[in-house]
Amino acid sequence: MIALIQRVTQAQVAVDSEVVGAIEQGVLALVAAEKGDGTPQVERLSERLLNYRIFADQAGKMNLSVEDIRADLLIVPQFTLAADTRKGNRPSFSGSAPPEQGQELFKKLCQTLRRRASGSVASGVFGADMQVTLTNDGPVTFWLRVPPADD
Repeated sequence: MIALIQRVTQAQVAVDSEVVGAIEQGVLALVAAEKGDGTPQVERLSERLLNYRIFADQAGKMNLSVEDIRADLLIVPQFTLAADTRKGNRPSFSGSAPPEQGQELFKKLCQTLRRRASGSVASGVFGADMQVTLTNDGPVTFWLRVPPADD
């Protein structure tokens, strides 16, 4: 599974002009599932999202996690993160999980995070045309990947 995470002061996702998820300070995670992903990848990615240290401590160093500061998470499905862009001018999605599998893994990730997180967990809608707005704090952005079992 792949997550592009951004430290934000606020973020929201809307579908058909209706806000379906919003957070204040926390992490916006755009998430994609790859072929071969399963429950182990969901578990590991949830650990990383909750514990990745991207918030400043009192010395100004990135030493604190979402859990440390009880920040919020906004999880948005974005299958295009799994695109193969190595050749040509058009991305290939051959490495992406099939839609049914991607939706199930996204749902599991959200459920896992909601069980474990001390802050709130909001989410986008799998398969929907979404508009995401955010204020990136820093800017701070990281690409996290938990490789599929067959990788």
